[in-house]
Amino acid sequence: QVQLVESGGGLVQAGGSLRLSCAASGFTFSTYAMGWFHQAPGKEREFVAAISQNGARTNYADSVKGRFTIYRDNAKNTIYLQMNSLKSDDTAVYYCAADSSIFLSRAPKTWDYWGQGTQVTVSS
Repeated sequence: QVQLVESGGGLVQAGGSLRLSCAASGFTFSTYAMGWFHQAPGKEREFVAAISQNGARTNYADSVKGRFTIYRDNAKNTIYLQMNSLKSDDTAVYYCAADSSIFLSRAPKTWDYWGQGTQVTVSS
C-alpha cells in the first residue's frame, strides 16, 4: 500500500528554520513528482512546492520563493522541504503529496497520494 509519512515539524520562532521530511513507500518513487502543501486552520489546502521525478524542475508558491527549498533523494525514497526565515504565516499542517504526471500542478485535486501531515508552528 502507498504510504507517505511526514516528519520534522515543530515549534520554532519567527526567523528560524525547519527541515521537513517525507518518506514514501508502496509505489515507484522515481516515477512520481512530489510536492508539499499546507493548510492553516479555517483555510483550504494550498500549494507550497513541487519537484519533478528526477529533481530537475521545481515549482514554488510566491509566498515561499527564496525561503524554502524542495529536494529529493530517490535512493532513499524521501523528499525534503528546507524552510528558512520562517514567518508566522507559515504556521500550518504540511502535507506531502505524490503525482504520476509531469506538470507540478498547484491544484491539490491533481495529486494522487497524500500523507497525514506534520504541524509547523511559527511563534512571533
